[in-house]
Amino acid sequence: MAKLTVGGKLPEFTYDTPFSAGASITETVRRVRGKTALVFLRYYGCTLCQYDIHQFQTQYGKIAATGGQLLVVLQSDPKNLAEQLGSREALPFDIICDPREELYKRFEILPAEKMEDALKPGTMAKIDIVKASGLQHGEYEGNEQQLPAAFVVTPDLTLTYAHYAQELGDVPTPDELARLLG
Repeated sequence: MAKLTVGGKLPEFTYDTPFSAGASITETVRRVRGKTALVFLRYYGCTLCQYDIHQFQTQYGKIAATGGQLLVVLQSDPKNLAEQLGSREALPFDIICDPREELYKRFEILPAEKMEDALKPGTMAKIDIVKASGLQHGEYEGNEQQLPAAFVVTPDLTLTYAHYAQELGDVPTPDELARLLG
């Protein structure tokens, strides 16, 4: 399949979360009146990913105020993530678990060829913020060189935003997501 592009349609897929199995993306995007953001990160143990997830969690009101929603995609195992989160209510958004990286491959969200390629100045500055936050690296899962991506779709799965990152720290902030969803 080719990369996702603005104006195209997000193909139907089913997915698992840490607390449910076999959800339909079509049904999920239709549960809100607004748009849906899908943010592809690496895995839950990654401190950069933990930082982004924490930002989304603490500032989710900005996203919800648009009438839209956020879905985060991780290469984490659903069972392990359920144990780490503890309950469905731990986060105000769903995490799509893709431990076999099927969605990453399907949508051509490629890893960096070398880790050095993914550690550009923007990511290094973000790493400094993450280190200062005290977050601790957890279990390694998935592809360590996986680059992030972000997409926004309407309830009929039309893409209004498509971004394939070139470095690990290139993830939209909650403010940016709210603007894209508005």
